[in-house]
Amino acid sequence: MSELIAASFIRDVPDFPKPGILFKDITPVLGDYAAMREVIDEISAFANTLKPDIIIGIESRGFVLGMPVAIELGIGFVPVRKLGKLPYNKIAEEYALEYGTNTVEIHDDAVQSGQRVLIIDDLLATGGTAAAAARLVERLGGEVVGFSFMIELEFLDGRKALAGYDIQSLISFD
Repeated sequence: MSELIAASFIRDVPDFPKPGILFKDITPVLGDYAAMREVIDEISAFANTLKPDIIIGIESRGFVLGMPVAIELGIGFVPVRKLGKLPYNKIAEEYALEYGTNTVEIHDDAVQSGQRVLIIDDLLATGGTAAAAARLVERLGGEVVGFSFMIELEFLDGRKALAGYDIQSLISFD
């Protein structure tokens, strides 16, 4: 794929959320229609090849990317949220971050047995969050058909945590 216009809108923020982390800020992409349209079109094209029944977005930037893709495909959207943010019956998975641990949850009726699921998030780093989301889907009987990320930090080797799945990343940093 040719270099996305959106790549020029990624902003580096040093020492966020803690010292030593170089945060890749996508908010300039979100604020530019052409860049955001390009991202949604690329993810939607990938999604079409996988034929998902539902899109899952990981909190919170996965919501921003996943919802318009779900609308483009004419399918539903399900949020995977951080611990304590969902109001209904849920299941949880803990995972390791590049700078600690966290837990994600999904409603226990959000994915039906046999549903094909594409998981979307803004960034693939170590793969811990995405792998936890996949485990949630699989515990509910869904089939993860792939992952899509706007950004991949290749040096953190997150693809290892997602081995065996189809993975799209639009912008890579090594």
